[in-house]
Amino acid sequence: MAKIKKRFTNLSPQKIANLKVAALCFFAAATFWVLNALNKDNYTTVVDYPIEIVFDPEEFMPVEKLPNRIKVEVNGNGWDLLRKYFKVNESPFTIEINNPSTKNYILTSEIRRGLAESISPTNLVSMVSDTITFNIDKVVTRKIRIQLDTATNTLARNYRFAGDIEMDPNMVNIKGPTSILQKLDGAILVKLGDDRINKNFNKILPLQLPDDTKDFLTLDEESVHVKFDVYQMLEGNKRLKIKKLNFPNSVSLEEEPTVIMRYMIDERRVQELNNFDFEAVVNYYNRNRDDSTVTVQANPRPPFLENIQLEPSILKLRYE
Repeated sequence: MAKIKKRFTNLSPQKIANLKVAALCFFAAATFWVLNALNKDNYTTVVDYPIEIVFDPEEFMPVEKLPNRIKVEVNGNGWDLLRKYFKVNESPFTIEINNPSTKNYILTSEIRRGLAESISPTNLVSMVSDTITFNIDKVVTRKIRIQLDTATNTLARNYRFAGDIEMDPNMVNIKGPTSILQKLDGAILVKLGDDRINKNFNKILPLQLPDDTKDFLTLDEESVHVKFDVYQMLEGNKRLKIKKLNFPNSVSLEEEPTVIMRYMIDERRVQELNNFDFEAVVNYYNRNRDDSTVTVQANPRPPFLENIQLEPSILKLRYE
């Protein structure tokens, strides 16, 4: 590059003027050659010709991007082919489909005649593709249920729902293409927006569609009223006396410790514990003959107690 600059700086003004004239002549000659070539006929090339698939938008909806161009081989004047190649002032060829949900393609042979007339005066030589594919579904309206999303930690530790979850409305009309509606599996999940809830809930929440469906579906409701009560399961423990059943005189326990019963109880039923006398029952008939042990069982076991655990849960037998 430095050598080229040095040579140009060494040129006289007359030589520089001569080079400019030569370059201008070359550019003019090339321009005339190009213009002359473009004026000639019988050029053949492959171009992407614009198309537009037309259907009833009230009855059908595309669930994928529609094809908007098709490759065709054309023959004609250079200027005309140049405009088509660079897509200058082109009006798309309209393809009207009456029931696109029954068939997801159209044969290019079906549109060849109409396309040939559309691109005139350019001549259509051939269709590069055999088919034009699309994915258009029928639009329907369905009634689906509204359901609470409990996949996350909705309630705080040891809290439970105190009955049914009330939703108003509990059903909603939804409109959209059939294949997208199927993704919902018949329900819209409502997120509470709160984690580890430890008190009664009463809120109006927005109805939100999954991200991959919201561009296709419409709801006739924007929100839902969600209401439910909760209660806490409390941890408790009791000391139980051992009650032996069916023990022969020659058998006893190696030791008789105080048995601890641990449990979970509904906070609303704590006072009911006073109605029961709990015992740690050891029944000789339930012994394990292999290791001379017997399991300890709590009695009674009211249904409102959960996760009952005894410590110890197994006692060793002693034979005399």
